[in-house]
Amino acid sequence: MMRKNMKKIAIIGSAGIPANYGGFETLAEQLINYLGKDFNFTVYCSTKNYKQKQKNYKEADLKYIPLNANGIQSIPYDVVSVLHAVFSHKTILMLGVSGALILPLLKILTRRKYIVHLDGLEWKRDKWGKTAKKFLRLSEAVAVKWSDELIADNIEIQRYLQNQYGKSSWLIEYGADHVNTVSSNVNDIKLPEDYAFGVCRIEPENNIHLILEAFSQLPSVNLVMVGNWKNSIYGQNLLKKFDSFSNLYMLDPIYDTGKLNTLRNTCWVYIHGHSAGGTNPSLVEAMYLSLPIIAFDVPYNRETTENKADYFSDISTLRRLVKLPSASFIQNGKDMRVIAENRYTWEIVSKKYQVLLSETLNR
Repeated sequence: MMRKNMKKIAIIGSAGIPANYGGFETLAEQLINYLGKDFNFTVYCSTKNYKQKQKNYKEADLKYIPLNANGIQSIPYDVVSVLHAVFSHKTILMLGVSGALILPLLKILTRRKYIVHLDGLEWKRDKWGKTAKKFLRLSEAVAVKWSDELIADNIEIQRYLQNQYGKSSWLIEYGADHVNTVSSNVNDIKLPEDYAFGVCRIEPENNIHLILEAFSQLPSVNLVMVGNWKNSIYGQNLLKKFDSFSNLYMLDPIYDTGKLNTLRNTCWVYIHGHSAGGTNPSLVEAMYLSLPIIAFDVPYNRETTENKADYFSDISTLRRLVKLPSASFIQNGKDMRVIAENRYTWEIVSKKYQVLLSETLNR
């Protein structure tokens, strides 16, 4: 499928496309949708995520690496991917810093251009131990020093890069207008008529324990939370502690976008507990769906929602916010939709990537 007259760009660091996992995968697929005719993309994919290994998808070529794209294997996965890509691609878009330690060597040995999407401050996440945090912080520093261009997905990350390293970066957020699809196939999920909703990885920095504790003290208020509860001790302990509460619905991961959007569309408020990272894809998706937002009170979330959502940092504040009059939530949801339409569409995002990729290729 390679078109010889086009500049080649490799996208590494995602689990692959078609997107069925998370934010980076959706980003990769949307770049193909919007820019596939302008650039010759190759997307590196994990064999662990795809039983059928297509050679191409839409306008992109696909290459498969027999390693997991997430967890501890993300390091060799990214390293192997970039080592393969340097032989045939002039520009490499690295999503995340897992494979960044190899950048100094590659910059010395090759004349390729390396764009790194920082993906928040990964080393600050509570799920990592001391050794992992040191490694991730080192990877961040190497990525900042040796990349040709940096992408920050939140202005707070951009400020951090400038203040910490004296390094400028491109501010490019995420799109959310891919969430319009819905599915009628939700009959297998028994849900109450009225409920608050949240979806995320079940990790400490997403404050799931705080959210569940708050709603457990409000027996008349239902909460539906979707996540990978069984993948960690943290999630398993939360299941044991809160599974007996009749107003708490702790659902396993849902990768059917239509089904997930149906569940989001029928909730009355979206609860966002993320405290680490930058602009979170699930948050901007909820905003685009006109959902009222109650978000954990950190600068990243305030910046994403332009200080027009409601915010909590403890159990008592979350309980109080959930009890607010319905009129305040109606205005909250309207504000979120306007912000999303102005900032978080893939047309807006892809145009920024088009400028960045074109300038990098033409140097």
